[in-house]
Amino acid sequence: MSDDNNIEKAETPEEPKATENLGEELAKAKKDYLYLLAEFDNYRRNAVKERSDLLKFGSERFVREFLNVYDNFERALETEVTEENFTSFRDGIGLIQAEMKSLLLRFAVEEVDSIGKPFDPSKHEALGSEPNAELPAGHIARVFKKAYKMHDKLIRPAQVTVTAPAKN
Repeated sequence: MSDDNNIEKAETPEEPKATENLGEELAKAKKDYLYLLAEFDNYRRNAVKERSDLLKFGSERFVREFLNVYDNFERALETEVTEENFTSFRDGIGLIQAEMKSLLLRFAVEEVDSIGKPFDPSKHEALGSEPNAELPAGHIARVFKKAYKMHDKLIRPAQVTVTAPAKN
């Protein structure tokens, strides 16, 4: 029996030590958890602010570059057009149009060619139909508004008229 008492006495001093270690580990785990919780909360707040700023100011670079083109357009409109300067005025407007097209291309906005292509409801909005001897039925005869895509995503469908089937 003395052996059993020795075993119990030997285990007893270790139990408080094990409990102390568990308490320390629990306190450390709680401290780490609270630290991670605070870090995640900061990350979440920063991510929400970044997203908000991106939505609010995401087009800033485009607008800055567009304003240069707009300034040229305003200057052109301030010009008094006469018979003598009409050709140069028209050429200036053409340069502004080319500058706008270049700006759109720099921001990955491209025109989608539609004339003579088969009608595709995912790219075209039909405003009507008309007979056309040059194109097969169901093809685009005229475009009222061009379609544009940005990074391979259609951002505006074309408004078109579609060739009608030939009447017999």
